[in-house]
Amino acid sequence: MRKTFNGIQQIGIGVADAKAVFNWYRKHLGFDILVFEDESKANLMTQYTDNTVHNRYAMLAMNMIGGGGLEIWQFKSREPKPPVTPILLGDLGIHTMKLRCHDVSKAFQVLTYLPNIEIGEISVTMGESPTLLFIDPWGNSVQLVQDSYCFDASKAICGGVLGAIIGVSDMEMSICFYTKILGYDIIAEDRSGFFEDFSSVEGGGNIFRRVLLKHTDRSVGGFGELLGPTEIELVQALDRVPSNIYKNRLWGDLGYIHLCFDVQGMKLLRDEAKALNYPFTVDSASSFDMGDAAGHFSYIEDPDGTLIEFVETHKVPILKKLGWFINLKKRNPVSPLPKWLVKAMRIHRVKKDL
Repeated sequence: MRKTFNGIQQIGIGVADAKAVFNWYRKHLGFDILVFEDESKANLMTQYTDNTVHNRYAMLAMNMIGGGGLEIWQFKSREPKPPVTPILLGDLGIHTMKLRCHDVSKAFQVLTYLPNIEIGEISVTMGESPTLLFIDPWGNSVQLVQDSYCFDASKAICGGVLGAIIGVSDMEMSICFYTKILGYDIIAEDRSGFFEDFSSVEGGGNIFRRVLLKHTDRSVGGFGELLGPTEIELVQALDRVPSNIYKNRLWGDLGYIHLCFDVQGMKLLRDEAKALNYPFTVDSASSFDMGDAAGHFSYIEDPDGTLIEFVETHKVPILKKLGWFINLKKRNPVSPLPKWLVKAMRIHRVKKDL
Protein backbone atom coordinates (compact mmCIF):
# COMPACT_ATOMS: atom_id res chain seq x y z
CA MET A 1 0.00 0.00 0.00
CA ARG A 2 1.22 3.50 -0.81
CA LYS A 3 1.26 6.33 1.72
CA THR A 4 -1.16 9.19 1.07
CA PHE A 5 -2.14 12.36 2.90
CA ASN A 6 -5.75 13.23 2.13
CA GLY A 7 -5.76 16.53 4.00
CA ILE A 8 -6.10 17.96 7.48
CA GLN A 9 -8.81 15.94 9.20
CA GLN A 10 -9.12 18.22 12.21
CA ILE A 11 -7.40 20.49 14.67
CA GLY A 12 -7.75 19.58 18.33
CA ILE A 13 -8.89 22.28 20.75
CA GLY A 14 -8.74 21.79 24.51
CA VAL A 15 -11.75 23.47 26.14
CA ALA A 16 -13.60 23.70 29.44
CA ASP A 17 -17.11 23.43 27.95
CA ALA A 18 -17.21 21.44 24.70
CA LYS A 19 -20.88 22.02 23.95
CA ALA A 20 -20.57 25.79 24.37
CA VAL A 21 -17.62 25.87 21.94
CA PHE A 22 -19.44 23.62 19.45
CA ASN A 23 -22.55 25.80 19.62
CA TRP A 24 -20.55 28.98 18.89
CA TYR A 25 -18.64 27.53 15.94
CA ARG A 26 -21.82 25.90 14.62
CA LYS A 27 -23.85 29.09 14.78
CA HIS A 28 -21.27 31.60 13.59
CA LEU A 29 -18.73 29.75 11.43
CA GLY A 30 -20.64 26.86 9.89
CA PHE A 31 -19.17 23.88 11.78
CA ASP A 32 -22.60 22.29 12.08
CA ILE A 33 -21.95 18.66 11.08
CA LEU A 34 -21.49 16.63 14.27
CA VAL A 35 -19.64 13.55 13.03
CA PHE A 36 -19.31 12.02 16.47
CA GLU A 37 -19.38 12.74 20.17
CA ASP A 38 -17.81 10.33 22.59
CA GLU A 39 -16.96 10.11 26.28
CA SER A 40 -14.26 7.66 27.33
CA LYS A 41 -10.80 7.31 28.85
CA ALA A 42 -7.73 8.60 27.00
CA ASN A 43 -5.79 5.42 27.72
CA LEU A 44 -3.05 5.86 25.13
CA MET A 45 -2.15 9.48 25.89
CA THR A 46 -0.74 9.07 29.40
CA GLN A 47 2.77 10.22 28.46
CA TYR A 48 1.16 13.60 27.69
CA THR A 49 -1.22 13.59 30.68
CA ASP A 50 1.24 13.17 33.56
CA ASN A 51 1.11 9.36 33.44
CA THR A 52 -2.55 9.45 34.41
CA VAL A 53 -5.49 8.05 32.46
CA HIS A 54 -8.04 10.86 32.24
CA ASN A 55 -11.67 10.80 31.25
CA ARG A 56 -12.53 13.01 28.32
CA TYR A 57 -15.45 14.11 26.17
CA ALA A 58 -14.80 14.81 22.48
CA MET A 59 -16.86 16.12 19.56
CA LEU A 60 -15.85 16.25 15.89
CA ALA A 61 -17.50 19.11 14.00
CA MET A 62 -17.13 19.54 10.23
CA ASN A 63 -17.91 22.37 7.81
CA MET A 64 -19.32 21.17 4.47
CA ILE A 65 -17.85 24.08 2.48
CA GLY A 66 -14.64 22.09 2.75
CA GLY A 67 -11.65 21.84 5.04
CA GLY A 68 -10.67 20.08 8.21
CA GLY A 69 -12.89 19.88 11.25
CA LEU A 70 -12.67 20.79 14.91
CA GLU A 71 -12.04 18.10 17.49
CA ILE A 72 -13.42 19.84 20.55
CA TRP A 73 -11.83 18.07 23.51
CA GLN A 74 -12.75 18.42 27.18
CA PHE A 75 -11.30 16.83 30.30
CA LYS A 76 -14.00 15.22 32.46
CA SER A 77 -11.70 14.15 35.31
CA ARG A 78 -9.80 17.40 35.93
CA GLU A 79 -10.08 21.14 35.42
CA PRO A 80 -8.18 22.15 32.26
CA LYS A 81 -5.45 24.73 32.80
CA PRO A 82 -4.89 27.92 30.80
CA PRO A 83 -1.40 28.88 29.57
CA VAL A 84 1.08 29.70 32.34
CA THR A 85 1.91 33.03 30.65
CA PRO A 86 0.17 34.86 27.78
CA ILE A 87 0.86 33.18 24.44
CA LEU A 88 2.94 35.33 22.11
CA LEU A 89 3.25 34.89 18.37
CA GLY A 90 6.30 32.74 17.74
CA ASP A 91 5.93 30.70 20.91
CA LEU A 92 6.48 27.01 20.24
CA GLY A 93 3.41 25.08 19.21
CA ILE A 94 0.18 25.70 17.32
CA HIS A 95 -0.58 29.41 17.66
CA THR A 96 -3.40 29.95 15.16
CA MET A 97 -5.76 27.85 13.10
CA LYS A 98 -6.36 28.95 9.52
CA LEU A 99 -9.90 28.73 8.10
CA ARG A 100 -10.69 29.10 4.41
CA CYS A 101 -13.04 31.95 3.60
CA HIS A 102 -14.62 32.93 0.27
CA ASP A 103 -15.10 36.61 1.19
CA VAL A 104 -13.01 38.01 4.04
CA SER A 105 -14.65 41.44 3.80
CA LYS A 106 -18.11 39.94 4.28
CA ALA A 107 -16.84 37.82 7.18
CA PHE A 108 -15.38 40.94 8.80
CA GLN A 109 -18.78 42.66 8.63
CA VAL A 110 -20.43 39.71 10.38
CA LEU A 111 -17.75 39.16 13.01
CA THR A 112 -17.59 42.84 13.94
CA TYR A 113 -20.99 42.58 15.62
CA LEU A 114 -20.30 39.41 17.61
CA PRO A 115 -19.66 39.86 21.35
CA ASN A 116 -16.68 38.49 23.26
CA ILE A 117 -14.20 38.37 20.39
CA GLU A 118 -11.20 40.52 19.53
CA ILE A 119 -10.93 41.28 15.84
CA GLY A 120 -8.11 42.84 13.85
CA GLU A 121 -8.17 44.64 10.51
CA ILE A 122 -8.26 43.07 7.07
CA SER A 123 -4.76 42.77 5.61
CA VAL A 124 -2.95 40.37 3.28
CA THR A 125 -1.06 37.16 3.94
CA MET A 126 2.40 36.41 2.62
CA GLY A 127 0.66 34.81 -0.36
CA GLU A 128 -1.12 38.14 -0.99
CA SER A 129 -4.55 36.75 -0.09
CA PRO A 130 -6.92 38.88 2.01
CA THR A 131 -6.80 37.77 5.62
CA LEU A 132 -8.36 38.53 8.98
CA LEU A 133 -7.18 37.54 12.44
CA PHE A 134 -9.44 37.37 15.47
CA ILE A 135 -9.52 35.86 18.95
CA ASP A 136 -12.51 33.64 19.70
CA PRO A 137 -14.43 33.91 23.01
CA TRP A 138 -12.06 31.37 24.63
CA GLY A 139 -8.82 33.07 23.68
CA ASN A 140 -7.95 30.95 20.62
CA SER A 141 -6.35 32.74 17.68
CA VAL A 142 -8.15 32.24 14.34
CA GLN A 143 -7.11 33.42 10.88
CA LEU A 144 -9.51 33.63 7.94
CA VAL A 145 -7.70 33.29 4.61
CA GLN A 146 -9.49 34.13 1.37
CA ASP A 147 -9.68 30.91 -0.61
CA SER A 148 -12.01 29.81 -3.42
CA TYR A 149 -12.09 26.06 -2.73
CA CYS A 150 -15.63 24.74 -2.20
CA PHE A 151 -16.86 21.20 -1.66
CA ASP A 152 -20.51 21.99 -0.88
CA ALA A 153 -22.07 25.46 -1.07
CA SER A 154 -23.26 26.98 2.19
CA LYS A 155 -24.34 30.31 3.64
CA ALA A 156 -21.62 30.08 6.30
CA ILE A 157 -19.10 32.93 6.32
CA CYS A 158 -16.16 30.54 6.18
CA GLY A 159 -15.19 26.95 5.46
CA GLY A 160 -13.18 24.41 7.39
CA VAL A 161 -9.59 24.24 8.56
CA LEU A 162 -7.08 25.22 5.87
CA GLY A 163 -3.98 24.87 8.04
CA ALA A 164 -2.18 26.34 11.02
CA ILE A 165 0.43 28.86 12.10
CA ILE A 166 3.05 26.98 14.13
CA GLY A 167 5.82 28.53 16.20
CA VAL A 168 9.26 26.95 15.74
CA SER A 169 12.75 27.48 17.16
CA ASP A 170 14.89 26.29 14.22
CA MET A 171 13.36 27.04 10.84
CA GLU A 172 15.60 24.81 8.76
CA MET A 173 15.01 21.80 10.98
CA SER A 174 11.25 22.41 10.94
CA ILE A 175 11.13 22.82 7.16
CA CYS A 176 12.90 19.47 6.88
CA PHE A 177 10.33 17.82 9.17
CA TYR A 178 7.22 19.20 7.46
CA THR A 179 8.65 18.55 4.02
CA LYS A 180 9.93 15.02 4.50
CA ILE A 181 7.32 13.67 6.91
CA LEU A 182 4.19 15.50 5.76
CA GLY A 183 5.06 16.10 2.11
CA TYR A 184 4.85 19.91 2.06
CA ASP A 185 7.24 20.19 -0.85
CA ILE A 186 6.57 23.79 -1.94
CA ILE A 187 8.07 26.72 -0.07
CA ALA A 188 5.50 29.22 -1.32
CA GLU A 189 6.96 32.13 0.67
CA ASP A 190 10.02 32.68 2.86
CA ARG A 191 10.36 36.17 4.33
CA SER A 192 11.85 37.84 7.37
CA GLY A 193 11.03 41.14 9.05
CA PHE A 194 8.07 42.94 10.57
CA PHE A 195 4.65 41.97 9.19
CA GLU A 196 1.63 44.24 9.12
CA ASP A 197 -0.88 41.36 9.18
CA PHE A 198 0.54 40.27 12.56
CA SER A 199 0.20 43.72 14.13
CA SER A 200 -3.07 42.91 15.93
CA VAL A 201 -1.70 39.71 17.49
CA GLU A 202 -0.08 39.69 20.94
CA GLY A 203 3.67 39.57 20.31
CA GLY A 204 3.10 40.33 16.62
CA GLY A 205 5.34 43.40 16.71
CA ASN A 206 8.50 41.31 16.85
CA ILE A 207 10.78 40.37 13.98
CA PHE A 208 9.98 37.00 12.43
CA ARG A 209 10.99 34.59 9.74
CA ARG A 210 7.86 33.20 8.10
CA VAL A 211 7.74 30.22 5.77
CA LEU A 212 4.55 29.17 4.01
CA LEU A 213 4.46 25.52 2.94
CA LYS A 214 2.12 23.93 0.39
CA HIS A 215 1.76 20.72 -1.64
CA THR A 216 2.61 20.27 -5.31
CA ASP A 217 0.22 17.39 -5.87
CA ARG A 218 -2.48 16.68 -3.31
CA SER A 219 -3.90 13.24 -2.66
CA VAL A 220 -7.69 13.01 -2.69
CA GLY A 221 -8.44 9.51 -1.42
CA GLY A 222 -11.36 8.88 0.94
CA PHE A 223 -12.59 12.23 2.30
CA GLY A 224 -9.86 14.19 0.50
CA GLU A 225 -12.27 16.23 -1.62
CA LEU A 226 -14.12 17.38 1.49
CA LEU A 227 -10.89 18.23 3.32
CA GLY A 228 -9.41 20.21 0.43
CA PRO A 229 -5.90 21.67 -0.06
CA THR A 230 -3.90 22.69 3.00
CA GLU A 231 -1.03 24.91 4.05
CA ILE A 232 1.30 25.18 7.02
CA GLU A 233 2.88 28.46 8.10
CA LEU A 234 6.00 28.21 10.23
CA VAL A 235 6.94 31.27 12.29
CA GLN A 236 10.26 31.80 14.06
CA ALA A 237 10.83 34.76 16.39
CA LEU A 238 14.21 36.28 15.56
CA ASP A 239 14.52 38.86 18.35
CA ARG A 240 13.41 36.94 21.44
CA VAL A 241 13.57 33.47 22.96
CA PRO A 242 10.16 31.80 22.57
CA SER A 243 8.36 29.86 25.28
CA ASN A 244 6.64 26.51 24.84
CA ILE A 245 2.86 27.01 24.68
CA TYR A 246 2.23 23.83 26.69
CA LYS A 247 5.03 24.29 29.21
CA ASN A 248 3.98 22.77 32.57
CA ARG A 249 0.58 21.81 31.17
CA LEU A 250 -1.05 18.64 29.87
CA TRP A 251 -2.24 17.68 26.42
CA GLY A 252 -5.94 18.49 26.57
CA ASP A 253 -5.49 21.70 28.54
CA LEU A 254 -6.88 24.89 27.03
CA GLY A 255 -5.75 25.75 23.51
CA TYR A 256 -4.72 23.98 20.32
CA ILE A 257 -3.56 20.51 21.33
CA HIS A 258 -2.69 18.90 17.99
CA LEU A 259 -3.02 19.06 14.22
CA CYS A 260 -4.44 15.88 12.69
CA PHE A 261 -3.94 14.56 9.16
CA ASP A 262 -6.14 12.03 7.36
CA VAL A 263 -3.81 9.37 5.96
CA GLN A 264 -3.70 6.00 4.29
CA GLY A 265 -0.74 3.64 4.63
CA MET A 266 -0.11 4.12 8.35
CA LYS A 267 2.43 1.30 8.62
CA LEU A 268 4.51 2.71 5.77
CA LEU A 269 4.32 6.17 7.35
CA ARG A 270 5.47 4.71 10.68
CA ASP A 271 8.54 3.14 9.03
CA GLU A 272 9.43 6.32 7.14
CA ALA A 273 9.05 8.53 10.22
CA LYS A 274 11.21 6.20 12.30
CA ALA A 275 13.91 6.20 9.63
CA LEU A 276 13.97 10.01 9.81
CA ASN A 277 14.33 9.88 13.63
CA TYR A 278 10.75 10.94 14.30
CA PRO A 279 9.23 7.73 15.67
CA PHE A 280 5.59 7.47 16.61
CA THR A 281 5.16 8.41 20.26
CA VAL A 282 1.61 7.03 20.38
CA ASP A 283 0.25 4.24 18.19
CA SER A 284 -3.15 2.61 18.50
CA ALA A 285 -1.53 -0.32 16.59
CA SER A 286 -4.60 -1.53 14.73
CA SER A 287 -8.01 0.07 15.23
CA PHE A 288 -9.47 2.42 17.82
CA ASP A 289 -13.19 2.81 18.41
CA MET A 290 -14.72 6.19 19.25
CA GLY A 291 -18.29 4.98 19.47
CA ASP A 292 -19.57 6.01 16.05
CA ALA A 293 -16.21 6.17 14.28
CA ALA A 294 -13.23 3.86 14.10
CA GLY A 295 -9.72 3.81 12.69
CA HIS A 296 -5.98 3.67 13.41
CA PHE A 297 -4.37 6.72 15.00
CA SER A 298 -0.84 7.74 15.95
CA TYR A 299 1.15 10.78 17.06
CA ILE A 300 4.57 12.17 16.37
CA GLU A 301 6.29 15.32 17.63
CA ASP A 302 7.76 18.00 15.41
CA PRO A 303 11.27 19.25 16.34
CA ASP A 304 9.80 21.49 19.07
CA GLY A 305 7.42 18.89 20.50
CA THR A 306 4.27 20.09 18.73
CA LEU A 307 1.93 17.12 18.42
CA ILE A 308 0.97 15.95 14.95
CA GLU A 309 -1.72 13.27 14.79
CA PHE A 310 -2.35 10.83 11.96
CA VAL A 311 -5.68 9.05 11.52
CA GLU A 312 -6.33 6.25 9.08
CA THR A 313 -10.13 6.23 9.06
CA HIS A 314 -11.79 2.83 8.90
CA LYS A 315 -15.44 3.60 9.64
CA VAL A 316 -17.58 6.74 9.66
CA PRO A 317 -21.32 6.86 10.43
CA ILE A 318 -23.79 8.15 7.85
CA LEU A 319 -27.07 6.92 9.33
CA LYS A 320 -26.16 4.84 12.36
CA LYS A 321 -29.79 4.11 13.33
CA LEU A 322 -30.06 2.04 10.16
CA GLY A 323 -26.53 0.69 10.46
CA TRP A 324 -25.28 2.76 7.50
CA PHE A 325 -21.53 3.35 7.87
CA ILE A 326 -18.80 4.12 5.36
CA ASN A 327 -16.19 1.34 5.54
CA LEU A 328 -12.97 2.70 4.04
CA LYS A 329 -10.93 -0.46 4.67
CA LYS A 330 -12.66 -2.11 1.73
CA ARG A 331 -12.02 0.74 -0.73
CA ASN A 332 -9.18 1.84 -2.98
CA PRO A 333 -7.24 4.17 -0.62
CA VAL A 334 -6.37 6.65 -3.39
CA SER A 335 -9.86 6.90 -4.81
CA PRO A 336 -12.10 9.65 -3.38
CA LEU A 337 -15.50 8.74 -2.02
CA PRO A 338 -18.40 9.74 -4.27
CA LYS A 339 -19.48 13.30 -3.55
CA TRP A 340 -23.10 12.29 -3.02
CA LEU A 341 -22.01 9.88 -0.30
CA VAL A 342 -19.87 12.43 1.54
CA LYS A 343 -22.63 15.03 1.21
CA ALA A 344 -24.95 12.54 2.92
CA MET A 345 -23.12 13.53 6.11
CA ARG A 346 -25.45 16.54 6.10
CA ILE A 347 -27.89 14.29 7.90
CA HIS A 348 -25.71 14.99 10.97
CA ARG A 349 -26.29 18.75 10.70
CA VAL A 350 -27.16 20.31 14.07
CA LYS A 351 -29.66 23.16 13.68
CA LYS A 352 -29.93 24.38 17.25
CA ASP A 353 -27.77 24.62 20.35
CA LEU A 354 -26.99 21.44 22.21
